[in-house]
Amino acid sequence: MTTGRRGPGRFLLDTAPLRLDRDYRWLWAGQAVSGIGTQVTRLALPYQVYVLTGSTLAIAALTAVQLVPILMFSLGAGSVADAVDRRRLLLVTQVGLMACSAALVLLAITPAPPLIALFVVAFIAAGLSSIDQPARSSSVPRLVPPERLPAAIALGQLNFQIASVIGPAIAGVLIATVGLAGAYALDVLSFAASFVGLLAISPIAPLANAARPGIAAIREGLRFALSRRVILSTFVIDLDAMIFGMPTSLFPVLALDVFHAGPTGLGLLGAAPAVGALLGALLSGWVSSVRRVGQAVIVAVAIWGVAIALFGLSTFSFVLALAFLAIAGAADVLSAVFRSTIIQLAAPDELRGRVSSIHILVVTSGPRLGDIEAAAAAAIIGAQASVVSGGILCVIGVAVVAKLFPELGRHVHEPASASADAAATAAVATAPPIGGDQD
Repeated sequence: MTTGRRGPGRFLLDTAPLRLDRDYRWLWAGQAVSGIGTQVTRLALPYQVYVLTGSTLAIAALTAVQLVPILMFSLGAGSVADAVDRRRLLLVTQVGLMACSAALVLLAITPAPPLIALFVVAFIAAGLSSIDQPARSSSVPRLVPPERLPAAIALGQLNFQIASVIGPAIAGVLIATVGLAGAYALDVLSFAASFVGLLAISPIAPLANAARPGIAAIREGLRFALSRRVILSTFVIDLDAMIFGMPTSLFPVLALDVFHAGPTGLGLLGAAPAVGALLGALLSGWVSSVRRVGQAVIVAVAIWGVAIALFGLSTFSFVLALAFLAIAGAADVLSAVFRSTIIQLAAPDELRGRVSSIHILVVTSGPRLGDIEAAAAAAIIGAQASVVSGGILCVIGVAVVAKLFPELGRHVHEPASASADAAATAAVATAPPIGGDQD
């Protein structure tokens, strides 16, 4: 990475955008607070569904309900964000998401909330998030100069990981002390920071030559991504990791019935992968020196699968299980960095937005498909066997992908210019790890 920094500091993230770019600082700070509230709800909702039903299949159904709007809206959301004032669009989505969290508060204080009502709220929130995410990420290049864009994107990744660590831990404590209504109420209150941040920045009007959203533009991006096998291989290997090796939907049953750790243990299970991912993101400055990025992807995903299988085998020690989850999180964030490097440099600039929207669709829908698979398998063979078998199947899938897509293993990144280095640095944040979405 050509940043001018020397010594040990070159491994750490650059905070210049927070110091020098006022609008970016406001956007980042607002998301830092509201992101924690979002992570609280993200853990509390499946917990509530499991407590109400005692069924892992109900958790799978919740995940399926959240997946549908992602599949429906993700590909078109990027083109919409290019055609309207992004700040105004973000204000609209934040109002809608806050209303969804407020509805969850009301349902939590209801003696016997109907399951269908929780599913409806989850569906609406997922749809709003699928619009919010590309609008937010595409706003960053308008708020910082080009030379600070890689640092700004990396700081966004750090923001997400911090929320992923703090949010689940707070959720576990809140559920154990003040209940689900208190956990959802914190999420509602956290939106105030997002509104303050958005109102403090200038409008982000669409560019004069912005492409009109439509089916033709989406189809062109899909054709390009599917015709480039090295790009396609990154999508396939990530789906392998998430579908077979994603145990998040089983955290409630593992915390309550396997580890007997209660709501606090649930929070720790949710936070452990993010702790590893946070450390991986903080120390990711070295990745730009890796040339064989395709092999790096293969190794990172294999480590993820092995760590998940070992997590499932560690039911005799809660601390050891948390350690393996942290290792998995670190491997996942590095996989995201290397996969995104390949995608950023293989796609031409005029198609990069649409290819990135496909990437977002993969990294957000894959974990939800994994949650469905894990919960369904747990209903048949038990939660622990579901986790262990999923990790093993992930490793087998890595070998299959490497065989079917030899282009991935052969792919070499030659950082021939500073712009290429910048693209590799920006890749730190283009694929949110462990759970995929930043909603």
